[in-house]
Amino acid sequence: MNTAWEKFQGATLSLARSGSIKERLVEAYHNYLCDICEEDLPREIREEFRAVSLRFTRERPMLRGEDAARATIRKMSNDEADRLACSVVRIFSAISHGVSPARHAAAAQVLPLYHAEA
Repeated sequence: MNTAWEKFQGATLSLARSGSIKERLVEAYHNYLCDICEEDLPREIREEFRAVSLRFTRERPMLRGEDAARATIRKMSNDEADRLACSVVRIFSAISHGVSPARHAAAAQVLPLYHAEA
């Protein structure tokens, strides 16, 4: 896996698998996101990526064999973990569409699964 797009795709696919959200975040971070170089991303996405990276590693490891990402994710609530996963998917989508994550989120449309009955 070479490009940032491919790494974000892998992270997004990891987040879509079964398992607890925290387990999926650890896998996505360690297998894909921790190796992304900010300079490999479009300029519009770098700030959001930097913020997401900090959200993954804000806690100090306290347990043997634990790194900052595992410590941070372990201490997160499930709601925080859900929001972090959504941020990763939003960045992947923005990279795929060539727009900034904030602009992409504002332009996103909700499509109904079923047609309204007349």
